[in-house]
Amino acid sequence: MSRNKVYLKFALFLSVILAASVTIYIKGWHRLFLNRNELIAFVESFNNVWGVLVFAGIQTAQVMLAPVPGEITGFVGGYLFGPCLGLVYSTLGLTVGSVGAFLLARKFGRPLVEKVASQEFLNRYDFLIDHRGKWISFFLFLIPGFPKDLFCYLLGTSHMTFGTFFIISTVGRFLGTALLSVSGSLARNESYQMFIVVAVIAGIAAFLSYVYRERWITWLRHHRHHGHDLHK
Repeated sequence: MSRNKVYLKFALFLSVILAASVTIYIKGWHRLFLNRNELIAFVESFNNVWGVLVFAGIQTAQVMLAPVPGEITGFVGGYLFGPCLGLVYSTLGLTVGSVGAFLLARKFGRPLVEKVASQEFLNRYDFLIDHRGKWISFFLFLIPGFPKDLFCYLLGTSHMTFGTFFIISTVGRFLGTALLSVSGSLARNESYQMFIVVAVIAGIAAFLSYVYRERWITWLRHHRHHGHDLHK
Protein backbone atom coordinates (compact mmCIF):
# COMPACT_ATOMS: atom_id res chain seq x y z
CA MET A 1 0.00 0.00 0.00
CA SER A 2 1.42 3.36 -1.05
CA ARG A 3 2.10 6.10 1.49
CA ASN A 4 -0.51 8.36 -0.15
CA LYS A 5 -3.20 5.72 0.30
CA VAL A 6 -2.25 5.29 3.94
CA TYR A 7 -2.51 9.04 4.50
CA LEU A 8 -5.84 9.12 2.66
CA LYS A 9 -7.32 6.39 4.84
CA PHE A 10 -6.06 8.08 7.98
CA ALA A 11 -7.50 11.39 6.79
CA LEU A 12 -10.87 9.73 6.29
CA PHE A 13 -10.65 8.22 9.76
CA LEU A 14 -9.85 11.61 11.26
CA SER A 15 -12.82 13.08 9.41
CA VAL A 16 -15.05 10.57 11.17
CA ILE A 17 -13.50 11.44 14.53
CA LEU A 18 -13.95 15.16 13.92
CA ALA A 19 -17.56 14.63 12.87
CA ALA A 20 -18.13 12.59 16.01
CA SER A 21 -16.50 15.32 18.09
CA VAL A 22 -18.84 17.96 16.64
CA THR A 23 -21.76 15.68 17.38
CA ILE A 24 -20.59 15.33 20.98
CA TYR A 25 -20.79 19.08 21.43
CA ILE A 26 -24.08 19.48 19.60
CA LYS A 27 -25.69 16.74 21.67
CA GLY A 28 -24.19 18.07 24.88
CA TRP A 29 -22.20 14.88 25.42
CA HIS A 30 -19.05 16.88 26.22
CA ARG A 31 -20.10 16.68 29.88
CA LEU A 32 -18.95 13.04 29.70
CA PHE A 33 -15.36 14.27 29.81
CA LEU A 34 -16.06 16.00 33.11
CA ASN A 35 -18.23 13.47 34.94
CA ARG A 36 -16.72 10.09 35.73
CA ASN A 37 -19.99 8.35 36.58
CA GLU A 38 -21.74 9.57 33.44
CA LEU A 39 -18.82 8.46 31.30
CA ILE A 40 -18.81 4.99 32.87
CA ALA A 41 -22.55 4.61 32.33
CA PHE A 42 -22.26 5.84 28.74
CA VAL A 43 -19.52 3.35 27.76
CA GLU A 44 -21.26 0.50 29.61
CA SER A 45 -24.41 1.13 27.56
CA PHE A 46 -22.55 -0.39 24.61
CA ASN A 47 -21.81 -4.09 24.39
CA ASN A 48 -18.43 -5.80 24.05
CA VAL A 49 -16.50 -4.59 21.01
CA TRP A 50 -18.62 -1.47 20.57
CA GLY A 51 -17.85 -0.42 24.12
CA VAL A 52 -14.13 -0.72 23.44
CA LEU A 53 -14.40 1.26 20.21
CA VAL A 54 -16.52 3.95 21.85
CA PHE A 55 -14.04 4.30 24.71
CA ALA A 56 -11.03 4.46 22.37
CA GLY A 57 -12.91 7.01 20.28
CA ILE A 58 -13.58 9.11 23.37
CA GLN A 59 -9.88 9.05 24.22
CA THR A 60 -9.07 10.12 20.66
CA ALA A 61 -11.64 12.92 20.75
CA GLN A 62 -10.46 14.30 24.10
CA VAL A 63 -6.97 14.77 22.65
CA MET A 64 -8.15 16.44 19.45
CA LEU A 65 -10.59 18.63 21.37
CA ALA A 66 -7.73 20.03 23.44
CA PRO A 67 -7.63 21.20 26.14
CA VAL A 68 -10.28 18.71 27.33
CA PRO A 69 -8.81 16.98 30.45
CA GLY A 70 -7.91 13.32 30.06
CA GLU A 71 -7.52 12.29 33.69
CA ILE A 72 -11.13 11.11 33.99
CA THR A 73 -11.08 9.11 30.76
CA GLY A 74 -7.85 7.33 31.73
CA PHE A 75 -9.31 6.41 35.11
CA VAL A 76 -12.50 5.11 33.48
CA GLY A 77 -10.47 2.88 31.15
CA GLY A 78 -8.96 1.03 34.11
CA TYR A 79 -12.30 0.97 35.91
CA LEU A 80 -14.14 -0.65 32.99
CA PHE A 81 -11.51 -2.88 31.39
CA GLY A 82 -8.92 -3.53 34.09
CA PRO A 83 -5.36 -2.21 34.39
CA CYS A 84 -3.88 -3.99 31.34
CA LEU A 85 -6.67 -3.70 28.79
CA GLY A 86 -7.56 -0.24 30.09
CA LEU A 87 -3.97 0.81 29.41
CA VAL A 88 -4.04 -0.74 25.94
CA TYR A 89 -7.34 0.85 24.91
CA SER A 90 -6.41 4.22 26.36
CA THR A 91 -3.02 4.16 24.64
CA LEU A 92 -4.67 3.26 21.34
CA GLY A 93 -7.09 6.17 21.55
CA LEU A 94 -4.50 8.64 22.84
CA THR A 95 -2.02 7.67 20.12
CA VAL A 96 -4.57 8.11 17.34
CA GLY A 97 -5.63 11.47 18.79
CA SER A 98 -2.04 12.64 19.20
CA VAL A 99 -1.15 11.66 15.64
CA GLY A 100 -4.32 13.31 14.39
CA ALA A 101 -3.50 16.59 16.14
CA PHE A 102 0.07 16.47 14.85
CA LEU A 103 -0.95 15.82 11.23
CA LEU A 104 -3.71 18.42 11.27
CA ALA A 105 -1.25 21.05 12.49
CA ARG A 106 1.28 19.93 9.88
CA LYS A 107 -1.35 20.28 7.18
CA PHE A 108 -2.98 23.58 8.22
CA GLY A 109 -0.05 25.16 10.02
CA ARG A 110 0.10 27.98 12.50
CA PRO A 111 -3.43 29.36 11.96
CA LEU A 112 -4.93 26.12 13.29
CA VAL A 113 -2.63 26.03 16.31
CA GLU A 114 -3.54 29.62 17.16
CA LYS A 115 -7.22 28.66 17.16
CA VAL A 116 -6.64 25.66 19.42
CA ALA A 117 -4.06 27.03 21.86
CA SER A 118 -4.14 30.22 23.90
CA GLN A 119 -1.64 32.98 23.27
CA GLU A 120 -0.26 32.42 26.75
CA PHE A 121 0.55 28.80 25.86
CA LEU A 122 2.19 29.82 22.59
CA ASN A 123 4.28 32.52 24.27
CA ARG A 124 5.51 30.02 26.84
CA TYR A 125 6.35 27.08 24.58
CA ASP A 126 6.98 28.58 21.14
CA PHE A 127 10.72 28.25 21.62
CA LEU A 128 10.32 24.47 21.28
CA ILE A 129 9.44 24.84 17.60
CA ASP A 130 12.96 26.01 16.79
CA HIS A 131 14.65 23.74 19.29
CA ARG A 132 14.30 20.24 17.88
CA GLY A 133 15.45 18.26 20.90
CA LYS A 134 13.81 14.86 20.98
CA TRP A 135 14.72 14.30 24.61
CA ILE A 136 13.28 17.65 25.69
CA SER A 137 9.95 16.87 24.03
CA PHE A 138 9.93 13.40 25.55
CA PHE A 139 10.66 14.87 28.97
CA LEU A 140 7.73 17.27 28.66
CA PHE A 141 5.38 14.43 27.75
CA LEU A 142 6.38 12.72 31.00
CA ILE A 143 5.37 15.68 33.18
CA PRO A 144 1.95 15.15 34.85
CA GLY A 145 -0.39 18.01 34.15
CA PHE A 146 1.59 19.29 31.18
CA PRO A 147 -0.81 20.22 28.31
CA LYS A 148 0.24 17.33 26.10
CA ASP A 149 -2.72 17.62 23.74
CA LEU A 150 -1.89 21.22 22.86
CA PHE A 151 1.75 20.24 22.62
CA CYS A 152 0.86 17.71 19.89
CA TYR A 153 -0.60 20.53 17.80
CA LEU A 154 2.43 22.73 18.44
CA LEU A 155 4.90 20.01 17.45
CA GLY A 156 3.00 19.59 14.20
CA THR A 157 4.41 22.97 13.14
CA SER A 158 7.97 22.03 14.09
CA HIS A 159 10.63 20.19 12.08
CA MET A 160 10.18 17.00 14.08
CA THR A 161 9.66 13.92 11.89
CA PHE A 162 6.45 11.93 12.13
CA GLY A 163 8.27 8.80 13.31
CA THR A 164 10.02 10.65 16.13
CA PHE A 165 6.78 12.28 17.23
CA PHE A 166 4.93 8.95 17.17
CA ILE A 167 7.46 7.32 19.50
CA ILE A 168 7.78 10.30 21.84
CA SER A 169 4.05 10.94 22.21
CA THR A 170 3.17 7.26 22.67
CA VAL A 171 5.93 6.28 25.10
CA GLY A 172 5.83 9.63 26.90
CA ARG A 173 2.15 9.21 27.80
CA PHE A 174 2.60 5.61 28.94
CA LEU A 175 3.47 6.08 32.62
CA GLY A 176 0.71 8.58 33.34
CA THR A 177 -1.85 6.46 31.50
CA ALA A 178 -0.71 3.36 33.42
CA LEU A 179 -1.18 5.12 36.77
CA LEU A 180 -4.69 6.21 35.80
CA SER A 181 -5.60 2.72 34.57
CA VAL A 182 -4.32 1.08 37.75
CA SER A 183 -6.20 3.64 39.87
CA GLY A 184 -9.44 2.95 38.05
CA SER A 185 -9.05 -0.81 38.39
CA LEU A 186 -8.30 -0.56 42.11
CA ALA A 187 -11.38 1.60 42.64
CA ARG A 188 -13.56 -0.90 40.76
CA ASN A 189 -12.25 -3.76 42.90
CA GLU A 190 -12.62 -1.66 46.07
CA SER A 191 -8.92 -2.08 46.86
CA TYR A 192 -8.98 1.21 48.67
CA GLN A 193 -5.67 0.86 50.53
CA MET A 194 -3.70 0.33 47.32
CA PHE A 195 -5.81 2.97 45.59
CA ILE A 196 -4.79 5.50 48.24
CA VAL A 197 -1.12 4.54 47.84
CA VAL A 198 -1.26 4.97 44.05
CA ALA A 199 -3.25 8.20 44.40
CA VAL A 200 -0.71 9.62 46.85
CA ILE A 201 2.21 8.73 44.57
CA ALA A 202 0.47 10.27 41.57
CA GLY A 203 -0.48 13.31 43.62
CA ILE A 204 3.07 13.89 44.82
CA ALA A 205 4.39 13.56 41.26
CA ALA A 206 1.78 15.99 39.97
CA PHE A 207 2.49 18.45 42.78
CA LEU A 208 6.24 18.41 42.24
CA SER A 209 5.76 18.75 38.50
CA TYR A 210 3.47 21.73 38.98
CA VAL A 211 5.79 23.44 41.46
CA TYR A 212 8.97 22.94 39.46
CA ARG A 213 7.56 23.10 35.92
CA GLU A 214 8.48 26.74 35.43
CA ARG A 215 12.02 26.07 36.64
CA TRP A 216 12.36 23.21 34.15
CA ILE A 217 11.07 25.38 31.30
CA THR A 218 13.48 28.16 32.30
CA TRP A 219 16.32 25.65 32.37
CA LEU A 220 15.40 24.45 28.87
CA ARG A 221 15.33 28.02 27.57
CA HIS A 222 18.70 28.73 29.17
CA HIS A 223 20.37 25.73 27.54
CA ARG A 224 18.83 26.56 24.19
CA HIS A 225 20.14 30.10 24.24
CA HIS A 226 23.61 28.83 25.16
CA GLY A 227 23.67 26.51 22.18
CA HIS A 228 23.50 23.19 23.98
CA ASP A 229 22.54 20.48 21.52
CA LEU A 230 20.42 18.38 23.87
CA HIS A 231 18.87 16.26 21.17
CA LYS A 232 22.03 14.39 20.29
